[in-house]
Amino acid sequence: MSRPVAYILDRSLLLVAGTAAALIWANTGPLSYGHVAHALHFAVNDIGMVFFFGLATKEIVESTLPGGSLASPRAAAVPLLAAAAGMIAPAALYWGGAVASGHPELGRGWAIPCATDIAFSYLVARLIFPARHPAIPFLLLLAVADDALGLLVLAVFYPAGPVSPSLCALFMVPALAIAWILRRRRVRGFWPYVLLAGSCSWLGLYLGGLHPALALVPIVPFMRHEAAYHDLFDEATLHAADTLNRFAAWWRVPVQAILLLFGLANAGVPLSGVGPATWLVAAALIVGKPLGVVLMTAAAARAGLARPAGVSYGDVLVIGLTAGIGFTVALFFATAAFPSGPALDAAKMGALLSFLAAPLAIGLGRTVSSAASTMRRGRSRSQA
Repeated sequence: MSRPVAYILDRSLLLVAGTAAALIWANTGPLSYGHVAHALHFAVNDIGMVFFFGLATKEIVESTLPGGSLASPRAAAVPLLAAAAGMIAPAALYWGGAVASGHPELGRGWAIPCATDIAFSYLVARLIFPARHPAIPFLLLLAVADDALGLLVLAVFYPAGPVSPSLCALFMVPALAIAWILRRRRVRGFWPYVLLAGSCSWLGLYLGGLHPALALVPIVPFMRHEAAYHDLFDEATLHAADTLNRFAAWWRVPVQAILLLFGLANAGVPLSGVGPATWLVAAALIVGKPLGVVLMTAAAARAGLARPAGVSYGDVLVIGLTAGIGFTVALFFATAAFPSGPALDAAKMGALLSFLAAPLAIGLGRTVSSAASTMRRGRSRSQA
């Protein structure tokens, strides 16, 4: 197993371990679990997750470099449009379902099913497609674009409290100025960016009523980086000398521990907590995500844009279903959308149930692969 895949697997397993522990604890000792989860919530969700979203931003920044999947808007047009539709369709399905079922108050959670978990979706895609299949970069681009749009949605639509633009600007402007000065002075270490610019950014978002977990999102793009693109999970990034990849290499292991604690603090849902929001979130992710991805890919092709070579519509459906694994980001969006209570518990359970997209995608992927092999054999016989 390559180290990049091993890294993703390790991170995923730690998050799963935290989630499993939370579910068991919440259903066997709800009182003690509630105390621990409450004690962890601020440190994990508002501080620790800063670095998770910082690493997500790093992937987005690198994808815009020459050779990256976002470097050429024309080449990336179809997966980018598919990513947008893969957010709009599940959000619309969720909101429409909330209204139609007589629970309009749940409409606030419309963004929860917009999420795609990059690590888990990539891991599932590697189980379905051969190593160099073009469907894998298609999925990665879709997931990266999904995360970029998701960060914007989180900042704009889910403030952490009453929004005060003046308080936010009071700290955010110095944060951006510090980051710009550090870049101009060619500072190679990432700690000044984190401790100086990042701290100011965190205070600006926190005091301004926005979610402080996004503190490094405006700072990471200022970190000096190589002009060349590294694959999202390339082992070379562990040894790169530029500031951006030093930041990523240093924080990879701590973020694994943060995700373990994130699962422990947020995934403890009583099994009795299943409710309307559960089915809305799960259905929107498992049905809405692939629906939006496939329909937009088809519409883009009819408009004259080309699907990546070697990616069939069957592959696109598998990609869309794989992207329906929301998990980490969906859990985070749920905690931002709803206060503690039955609606939040039910929404979290829906995010956890999005794991059902994985076996469905694997089964569909095998069916598509088998059908493609049968068609190839049929063509070979007819040509013979």
